[in-house]
Amino acid sequence: QVQLVESGGGLVQPGGSLRLSCAASGIIFSWYTMGWYRQAPGKQRELVALITSGGTTNYADSVKGRFTISRDNAKNTVYLQMNSLEPEDTAIYRCNARRNTTTFRDYWGQGTQVTVSS
Repeated sequence: QVQLVESGGGLVQPGGSLRLSCAASGIIFSWYTMGWYRQAPGKQRELVALITSGGTTNYADSVKGRFTISRDNAKNTVYLQMNSLEPEDTAIYRCNARRNTTTFRDYWGQGTQVTVSS
């Protein structure tokens, strides 16, 4: 019943921009911390950005100043605006929803491919 569906990935040139979206269903969205993770070939999965239910954000050092995470609780959607993209940003990006107020809950989307290449 719980689904996180990412969209917006694709192929872009270095310096370009993409906006990823993650639409959630089956959860009370406003209760959850939402995050974007990525995994590149040969590397561990890393946290790119997160936003809490209260709107506090956190970013990986590698994307600070270039990426912006935001959420629209009315649309049950979290976004990742990615600017000044670099080849090193190439990865599968996955959306995550997490809370532990009562019992721990952790959900993942299936991912969307972002490729930055000339």
